[in-house]
Amino acid sequence: MRSVDYSKPGTLKGALDGVDKVLLVSGPELGERVAQHQTVIDAAKEAGVGLLAYTSVLEADTATFTLAKDHQATEAAIRASGVPFVFLRHGWYTEVYTAQLPTYLQYGAVVGSAGDGRVASAERRDFAEAAAVVLSEESHRNTVYELSGDRAWSFTELAAEVASQSGQTVVYRDVSPQAHTQILLQAGLPEAFARVLVDADSGIGRGELAATPGDLARLIGRPTTSLADSVRAALR
Repeated sequence: MRSVDYSKPGTLKGALDGVDKVLLVSGPELGERVAQHQTVIDAAKEAGVGLLAYTSVLEADTATFTLAKDHQATEAAIRASGVPFVFLRHGWYTEVYTAQLPTYLQYGAVVGSAGDGRVASAERRDFAEAAAVVLSEESHRNTVYELSGDRAWSFTELAAEVASQSGQTVVYRDVSPQAHTQILLQAGLPEAFARVLVDADSGIGRGELAATPGDLARLIGRPTTSLADSVRAALR
């Protein structure tokens, strides 16, 4: 086992020696990620890694929400490095929403500012399976995959699914971005993170996370996990 830290280049020195394929999972620290990713890219290049797979964001070329900027910069850095790559452009994770089921049930509402926007989400295990396929096969070099769920759903549909399966009244309450920000701040979220989430909802409202090209299902050889199945499992 080799322990590395994206923020500590010294831990990557020699850590990738003899490694043929690397999965670079995007870091969680806003404002730090591009530099952290560059550290891994540099180490991969120095070690002569044969394939660098990176978990980017759906349709990174055209996405305009704030979270996409780090992914765009990282993709550019990987291309510039000359290391053979695969971009696994992830859509939203369904768990982002199912993790909030207790709150939805407590208040009888899914609150957001995405309007009629739709989300083609999938579960983390779907994305993980796709990464395993790409890393275990030899035919994916310098390829970009747009990974998303088979069907895009609206927040009204999310609320209706939760209501149907729980037997409780749950509705979607669409609010302004300003009101949404205040709700998140009152819930205890750091201001920077709250603004990023609200900005993401604006992107969803513009249709930026609704694409369903089918790459994910093709890679894993099965339909992606449905919203209904995800809600059912979370309620259990």
